[in-house]
Amino acid sequence: MLSFAKPARHQHVEPEETGPKKLPWGEGERLQKVLAKAGVASRRAAEELIEQGRVEVDGAIVREQGLRIDPNTAVVRVDGVRIVVRDEQVYLALNKPKGYQSTMSDELGRPCVGDIVAERVMAGQRLFHVGRLDAETEGLLLLTNDGDLAHRLMHPSFEVSKTYLATVQGEVQRGIGRQLRDGVELDDGPARVDKFQVLEVGEGKSLVKVVLHEGRKHIVRRLLDAVGHPVIALVRTNIGPVALGDQRPGTLRVLGRDEIGKLYEAVAL
Repeated sequence: MLSFAKPARHQHVEPEETGPKKLPWGEGERLQKVLAKAGVASRRAAEELIEQGRVEVDGAIVREQGLRIDPNTAVVRVDGVRIVVRDEQVYLALNKPKGYQSTMSDELGRPCVGDIVAERVMAGQRLFHVGRLDAETEGLLLLTNDGDLAHRLMHPSFEVSKTYLATVQGEVQRGIGRQLRDGVELDDGPARVDKFQVLEVGEGKSLVKVVLHEGRKHIVRRLLDAVGHPVIALVRTNIGPVALGDQRPGTLRVLGRDEIGKLYEAVAL
């Protein structure tokens, strides 16, 4: 963290250009996000660095919050030190099909996530998945090579919510939601959901929506089983601000800049 260095304006730096190139609206990336991705500081701390006049772009001190720059061409310095902007990060959303293991390889030869991204890995991308889904569960799985973001998304202290749609046995009655929100005792300690909603009931089964930030293994299945409604089918539809939408099983999509920014915000990066 850059805390004791002198402000950039007190240091002699030879400007490489006359100032940051103004980009059309919507292009480039916000300067504070570029600094966060470069590992200089969190986005909030980066805003403070900008406010203190400690950040330069193309030889000119920048005090404007939200300035958009092209990280591939802009020369960025903090306290006179050139910042190497890593622009090789990859952020992908996968709709993991049922029957696939949440691993990059499987010693038993079973279908796995690594099979779906094999071409990217062979091309040199080092990807890893954020969290897991058991083989029988389908839905949203994030893949990235951004270790800091992945670590925080998986760490329970940041409480990133996950949303599931579950088809369960039996017609769910009123009171089950309150029971799940209040907490259920499992064999490895109590667990509870953040939100619970019954969407459809009929023909001896129910469709329910479950939102929680727990990360224990099989937690959704175990909770629903504990209240008498074993899971028939389970799909994860959301991880924090990222939604599966109408993405088909087995397909990948690149996360949008807004989604990546909201993920950073969710884990205070």
